[in-house]
Amino acid sequence: MPRSLTLLVAALLCLPQLSAASTLREKLQERRETRSEQRLLSELPAGSRILRDQAYGTHPRQRFDVYLPPAAQAAPILFMVHGGGWYTGDKARDAVIENKARHWLSQGYILVSSNYRLLPEADPLAQAGDVAQALAVVQRAAPGWGGDATRTLLMGHSAGAHLVALLNSDPQLASAIAHPWLGTIALDSAAFDVTAIMQNRHLPLYDRAFGDDRTGWRQASPLQRLQTGARPLLAVCSTRRHDACPQADAYAAKAQQLGVTVHVLRENRSHGEINQDLGADAVYTARVDAFLHTLGLP
Repeated sequence: MPRSLTLLVAALLCLPQLSAASTLREKLQERRETRSEQRLLSELPAGSRILRDQAYGTHPRQRFDVYLPPAAQAAPILFMVHGGGWYTGDKARDAVIENKARHWLSQGYILVSSNYRLLPEADPLAQAGDVAQALAVVQRAAPGWGGDATRTLLMGHSAGAHLVALLNSDPQLASAIAHPWLGTIALDSAAFDVTAIMQNRHLPLYDRAFGDDRTGWRQASPLQRLQTGARPLLAVCSTRRHDACPQADAYAAKAQQLGVTVHVLRENRSHGEINQDLGADAVYTARVDAFLHTLGLP
C-alpha cells in the first residue's frame, strides 16, 4: 500500500477517537461552566439572572452574556470586552466577569460581557466593529431587561481595552449605535499609539495583530483616531509595566489638546490584577467608581 494511502487510513481510524475526545472536553467544559455559574449566582443579589450566549451576529463568536440584577428598572449598563492579545480570550472567564458582577450588580447595574471574532479571522478593526455591533444589539434589547440604553458604559481589558479605546476615539466606528455611551474604561492597554509601538521594538503579538501596513497602523490606533467629541475615558495602567502608563499619558496629552476628558489611574498591580481585582479590591474599585460618578452614574 502506498505510504500516502497508509497515512490516510491511519488518520481515518483515529477520527472516532479524536471526535470522542473532543466531545468529552466539551462536556467537561459545560460542567465546569455550569458549576461556575451556579456558584456565581449564589454570590449575587438574590433574584439575579444570567442570560448566556445572546447572539448579535451569525458567527459563533458573536455572542454576549447578560448579568441581570433583581427587579432592574432603568438600570445603567456596563459593557465588558475581554482581552487576550486579539487572538484568544473569552467572555465567561472568571477574571473577566466574577468580581465585576458581584460589585456592580449589587449597585443595580446590568453587566454585559461580550465575545468577538479573533485573529487571524478578524483583525482589530473588524473586532472593534463586532464590539460596536454587539453594543447596538444590547441597547435595543435593554428595555426588555429593565435597562436604560442611554446610560451605557464601555469597559475593556488589555486587547479589549484597545478595542473600546478605539471606538471611544472615533465615534464613526460605532455609527450603528442608537445612543452614545457615557464613557469608557480602558484597563491596562499598552496600545493607544499603535504607530509608535510598531516603529520601535515590540512583542511579536503586535505583528500578528497589526502587520506591516503603516496606513493600517494609523487606522487601528486610538491616539491617531482621537478627535473632538470623544467620550470621557479612564485609562487604568499598571506601574509594573514599562509601556502601559506612558502610552496612557500620551493619549491623555492629545485628549487635553482636543478638549476631551481623559483621566489616567496608575495602579501598582500586574496586568492580570488590573482586571481581576476590579470589583474585589475596595480602594481600587472606589477609584473607578469615582469616574462613574463624574458621568452621573451610581
